[in-house]
Amino acid sequence: MSGVETVAGVEISISAAAPATFNAAGYAAVTGWGLIGEVTDGGSHGRTYAEVKHNPIGTRGAQKLKGSYDEGTKTLQLAVDTADPGQIIIKQALNSDDDFSFKVEYQGGDIDYFQAKVLSYQVATAGVDSIRSATVQLSITTAKDGTGIVEVPAPATP
Repeated sequence: MSGVETVAGVEISISAAAPATFNAAGYAAVTGWGLIGEVTDGGSHGRTYAEVKHNPIGTRGAQKLKGSYDEGTKTLQLAVDTADPGQIIIKQALNSDDDFSFKVEYQGGDIDYFQAKVLSYQVATAGVDSIRSATVQLSITTAKDGTGIVEVPAPATP
């Protein structure tokens, strides 16, 4: 088997609680997770570095270096369910300046944890043959120690 997997079965959860430490153990101890239901597109997330250019006039060649990094934004698409526990927490987070904890659990057992601010929750009513949906934008933050997304691989199987 190649280790490649589909996104079928991926679960994304949110908690108002912050980890005591920004590592696998800290996030594993977080309580109050609400599974975000009805997600139709989990978006993408990951670190992006700024490009820093140095253009010395004597050689004319551009030298490129990596500068600061940003954990980016993640956009979720979902069908609105006002009784869904995760969606309820998302709406609370929208009206808060605090970071919230997020957990993305993949089919093969890998987990990504991160802190993010919920920047938007926009409801769409496209047409008669569509579901009432929402677009949620998350801004992934970095802890003071530089930790952003914490990737936890699935336990090895014998």
